[in-house]
Amino acid sequence: VVEDRRQICVTTQTFRAFVGSRKILTADGRYEGVVSLWITCLTELRDWRHPLDTPHRWTPLFFLDDGVALLAGHRPCATCRTDAYRSYRDALTTALGRDHLVRALEINARLNTERLRRGRGMVRAADRLLWTALSDELPEGSVIVGDCGEPRLVPGDCTWEFSFDGWTQPQPRPRSAAVVQVLMPPTSFAALRSGFEPVLHVSATSRS
Repeated sequence: VVEDRRQICVTTQTFRAFVGSRKILTADGRYEGVVSLWITCLTELRDWRHPLDTPHRWTPLFFLDDGVALLAGHRPCATCRTDAYRSYRDALTTALGRDHLVRALEINARLNTERLRRGRGMVRAADRLLWTALSDELPEGSVIVGDCGEPRLVPGDCTWEFSFDGWTQPQPRPRSAAVVQVLMPPTSFAALRSGFEPVLHVSATSRS
């Protein structure tokens, strides 16, 4: 499936969540080019396939759920996740107080400015743009920075630490009116606050 003629949804039997894109992988293992369209796709759609880690093609990333994808600066794909995209777009339109629906190009541009400071290299964790919010303002599905610097999902009255096997190590939600650092772009945070319902991994939703 092609969105804006640049992004393809993939099929894989290994992962059960979502897939997104990164820069083009060269034959010698370096990344080149700039990918402005960071979307989150289904891993299976109509038996269509895309090769993994192929030189000179976009590089797929696999996400546990929308919580991880949103904190990484991705948004739902308008083609293979149409309902989720429309929900995200409509919620953001409401958050911005617009009379007309926000266009995908504007969403992409907003996310592009909110992910990272200017820089380069494979390790960019220090370039993340963090910002603060009150604990009372945290919507379901938002991700904050824990006391030890770890990403923590906010569902219900607890926060959950990320692991590759799922969300784990629950802790009480920060006390009322506490100031916390937010690990996802403000645009996605605003969409969550205005009604976008993310798909979260069962490790968090079944125990929240």
